[in-house]
Amino acid sequence: MKRSTFTRAALALAAAAALPFAAQAQPVKLTLGHGAAPGNPRHEASVKFAELVKAKTAGRVEVQVAPSAQLGDDAAMVTALRTGALDLSANSQGAVAAAVPEYAAYGMPFLFSTPAQAFKLLDGPLGKELADRSAEKGLVVLGYWDNGIRHMTNSKHAVTKVEDMKGLKMRTPPDAVLVDIMQALGAEAQQIKFAELYVALQQGVVDGQENPLVNIHASKLYEVQKHLALTSHMFQMTPLLMSKRTWDRLADADRKAIQAAATEATALQRKLSQDADDKLLADLKAKGVQVTTVDKAAFSRATAKVDEKWIAGPIGPYVKKVLAAARPN
Repeated sequence: MKRSTFTRAALALAAAAALPFAAQAQPVKLTLGHGAAPGNPRHEASVKFAELVKAKTAGRVEVQVAPSAQLGDDAAMVTALRTGALDLSANSQGAVAAAVPEYAAYGMPFLFSTPAQAFKLLDGPLGKELADRSAEKGLVVLGYWDNGIRHMTNSKHAVTKVEDMKGLKMRTPPDAVLVDIMQALGAEAQQIKFAELYVALQQGVVDGQENPLVNIHASKLYEVQKHLALTSHMFQMTPLLMSKRTWDRLADADRKAIQAAATEATALQRKLSQDADDKLLADLKAKGVQVTTVDKAAFSRATAKVDEKWIAGPIGPYVKKVLAAARPN
């Protein structure tokens, strides 16, 4: 009896000791949602991120990528991140700014002529401050991705001067700065979900839209928009975010692996975006899109009041810091 009792106790202890390892062996399944189409650098980098996470955690953490707004638009995904209903999102500057207003500072009109100029700020103390403010709102920043320098298209006429914008019905994402820019230029801003944009343009609900070249190309907007003006009116980032609720549940080792994977995926996404921009303009021209340049000095003057409005607003101190860093002279 004693030996039998000892054996049962030993087996029970062994089973108890094995429980944490058994629990660790169960993979952690995470979902990453975004609004871009397959082929877009945002999607390609998301897929790479998932592969890296799986490799760096030896299969303990698996990330499923849901593209093309399958889980809702960017605004809905930000809400889901904050509540913990969604684990990860490669989101948009405008949608995240609704929760963390300081993101809007990077979208001031004609602030950056290249994404590299913006990332110089975002990869430094100003980006760290933004990440800290994001964490306060339940969002963990894993990286700042590139959503490009934005340009305008429309189906009505070529745009070369500010007066050409007057009366155009222009779609914008949920981004308050973009609405201000359009109104300052004399256009009518109308918010439409990106997933619904192609049909809205096709049916004439709006005359035009604005996006980086990679989004215009990947979503085939050139099929329903034959005028492209290289306005370079705004830079936008794509913050790669994790729900803080999900982050707090992860083991330290997995957090480190996820951050390392995000760092690699961020470098890849930025490179893919840069490479794509270099090639896409020629391809859009070949598809029959009429490309024009604009009087950027005049456009900049027309939108100067947007800076003034945001400097006078609640995030004015942060906007001032970003403007001073971007325009040191």
